[in-house]
Amino acid sequence: MIRIFSFFILLLSASLPLQAADTGWLQAPEHPPVQVRLIQTGPYDAANNHYPALLQVRLQDDWKTYWRSPGEGGIAPRLDWQSSDNLLSVNWQWPIPERFSLLGVETQGYHHEVDFPLQLTPAEAGKATTFDASLTLPSCTTICVLTEYRLQLPLELQLLADENLNHQYQQAVSRVPRPASLVQAESLVWDPTAKQLNISLTNPRGWQQPAVYVDELGSSIFSQPQLTVSDTRLEARFKVGSWYPELNLEDQVVVITAIDEGLAEELAGAITRGTLAPLAASMPPLGLVLLYALLGGLILNIMPCVLPVLGLKLNSLLLGHRSRSEVRRPLLWSALGIMLSFWALAGFMLALTWSGAQLGWGIQFQQPGFIGFMLLVTALFSLNLFGLFELHLPTAMSTWLATRPGHGNGGHLLQGMFATLLATPCSAPFLGTAVAVALASSPLVLIAIFTGLGLGMALPWLLLALFPGVIGALPRPGAWMVKVKWLFGLMLLATSLWLLSLLQYTLGGIVTLALAILLIVLPIGSLLRHYGARGLVFSLAGLMLLGAAGGITALLTQSHWVSPVKDELNWQPLDPAQIEREVAAGKRVFVDITADWCITCQANKIGVTLRDPVYSALQADDMVLMRGDWTRPDAAITDYLHANQRAGIPFNQVFGPGLPQGKALEVLLTSNKVIGALDEAK
Repeated sequence: MIRIFSFFILLLSASLPLQAADTGWLQAPEHPPVQVRLIQTGPYDAANNHYPALLQVRLQDDWKTYWRSPGEGGIAPRLDWQSSDNLLSVNWQWPIPERFSLLGVETQGYHHEVDFPLQLTPAEAGKATTFDASLTLPSCTTICVLTEYRLQLPLELQLLADENLNHQYQQAVSRVPRPASLVQAESLVWDPTAKQLNISLTNPRGWQQPAVYVDELGSSIFSQPQLTVSDTRLEARFKVGSWYPELNLEDQVVVITAIDEGLAEELAGAITRGTLAPLAASMPPLGLVLLYALLGGLILNIMPCVLPVLGLKLNSLLLGHRSRSEVRRPLLWSALGIMLSFWALAGFMLALTWSGAQLGWGIQFQQPGFIGFMLLVTALFSLNLFGLFELHLPTAMSTWLATRPGHGNGGHLLQGMFATLLATPCSAPFLGTAVAVALASSPLVLIAIFTGLGLGMALPWLLLALFPGVIGALPRPGAWMVKVKWLFGLMLLATSLWLLSLLQYTLGGIVTLALAILLIVLPIGSLLRHYGARGLVFSLAGLMLLGAAGGITALLTQSHWVSPVKDELNWQPLDPAQIEREVAAGKRVFVDITADWCITCQANKIGVTLRDPVYSALQADDMVLMRGDWTRPDAAITDYLHANQRAGIPFNQVFGPGLPQGKALEVLLTSNKVIGALDEAK
């Protein structure tokens, strides 16, 4: 009877649902800040043919892990489940990530905690299934650690219902973006010159606080985008980088994740090649641009070749005791002629911009071709203002254009347009600056610039039309105008030298120095030829001002990192046995354990090891450079780190006759610390 009773008890217990199955919280002894757990959250779902599960990750303090597209410095977590029994596929779902920035490097992932929903599909329904996988999980603060966890879990067909677990699972699923039903992609445009991708999305409900993510394509990395919202339309502009020089996104299909209040959707789109206008945020506000252009146009009227013309024109209008209306009408029509001239010039510049883009003439200031154009314009007109050469129409034509009364309103309109032509030699420095800005601006900003210039130049004509009696207070031409011309010439010369400094990496140091000397000597020679001792005094004062401006520019330039950085050091693969042999031979050894996904590693390269004085010191004859690439798991590198009581990277060491046991450097390198360790190793 006891045996029969026991048999029925076992049979009954086998038919009852089981409690939830999980691996328990796993923690690597060498990396305690991170814990992981795999838990089956419900019974086998026959309708969808999968077991529901959660992969839970808990991170202490500031530790973070990454999304499936980690960003500029990171690596995605991954599962190797090939050792599992009766398991056909694993659907790993990724909740909405966050964006992080450290040392100027942007990443995408999770901090504190994250629950990844998993759908585990058996190869044969109803057959015993065991999940057996190796989880490789990256976690980073200022250092990065790759940790492996063994996840083994027999999956149960029937489990006792657990509302709490089911709620956790549904909560995790709700944080996963769904296939798009509202959001649509209008266009995806790749500009290879600007290395930017512009994505246009529409949402019929409108946008509130959107965020857009793009899955990485090969080696392509997408920065945090600039978003522009207009009702139901969203423009997302990404700067695209790559660890490799070849970068082409044309005709590729990319996965887009669009996030907003109550919205998380994914969709795919094909990328086409095109030319993008500059980012709106990189341009000054339209009102400020218009104000500066207005002031610039107004200043044109005090230039030596404009003020006399204006005076002659006004004298011709005021002769003969004309009535106020007879004076105002020609001035207003002439002002309109000035405006039409500047608008025509704006149209020409738009055509030039579009033509230049088609020819590959860059629209960003970082492009050497565009900087060269700006340099040419500012240098030519600076030398023109210093009197090295002059641009003038014949005197008779200038007088005729300035004084001819014309016939009817059309004649006055043409006179305003001709006045703009006469102003061109004097106004060219300002127009040259406007051209430079216009070529790097949107059409709207370009039109604003030239509208402001036109209004500024026409402003005296408009004011005199309202107050004809003001003519008596108009300044008369004199020597003061020459000093104004010198000042503008000096300003343009300083601009030219600054632009030339931007081209030093393109032209080379010797060519840049020669051009700089030429730009300085030519104005000095012109001033000495025209003004003798006064020209020498002015030249010395000008050189002092240029030197001060150059010093400030150098300080500002040195405060920024130069990129892209090129590593031409002679690196050898890490070989611990070889280190001892090199040190015995009197050599110094610099060890660098790095990875493409390590944020701090890239910062150390850009900020220290690939910059002087460290860059030159590492090229010394007695230096041996060894690098361990931990981008992918490598047992030899892992063992080397463990042997040095390190669990993460970056890790740098210096060996030498003075440091036979090696000296480990700090996580964040500094030039002084590296140079000091290299000297100590001697």
